[in-house]
Amino acid sequence: MSDSAQKKSKALPIIVVVAVLAILVGWGIKVYNNLVGKQENVEAAVGNVQNVYQVRADLIPNLVAAVKSYAEYEGETLTAVVEARAKATSVNLDANNLTPESMKAFQAAQDELSGTLSRLLVTIEKYPDLKANQNYLDLHNQLESCENSIANARREFNETARDYNTYLRRFPNNLIANMSGFDSKPYFEAQEGAEKAPDVKSLFE
Repeated sequence: MSDSAQKKSKALPIIVVVAVLAILVGWGIKVYNNLVGKQENVEAAVGNVQNVYQVRADLIPNLVAAVKSYAEYEGETLTAVVEARAKATSVNLDANNLTPESMKAFQAAQDELSGTLSRLLVTIEKYPDLKANQNYLDLHNQLESCENSIANARREFNETARDYNTYLRRFPNNLIANMSGFDSKPYFEAQEGAEKAPDVKSLFE
């Protein structure tokens, strides 16, 4: 075998190794970039959830004021709503550090506010003049829209988180995820029927 043939024979394994390494590196970069993109989608979905909850929270002071002017004897219920709002707005989600514990705390605070709002809306049955007040009707319509937006935002978050988690857990993607520090994301968990917006429309029929 000539010298040139021997050199080519020795170089071939090196070329193969380099080619395999290049393929692996290229695959790793692609998986990493996909994980980054899907993680950013989850973070955007977290922002959307918090935004719609904040819109609801911003409506509550005006709602409380409207009810107070007609229902002065509902002080205890109104106080519960105000306190629940304060608690709900003090608990936020960190998109960069989503954990089951932080998700549970956030959801519990928001669910408590939802419960107090539902009790407040039930008391309105006693006050037909309030139910007919245009300012209150406008607030009611905005609140109903918020509840629908919240349900949609939570569902979209869960779908986005599920897409991310599924991609992260698949082999061999999980190898890149583990090496790069990507963690799975928790979901919003609701009781049966809680994903539906409260039926407050019946109060105005």
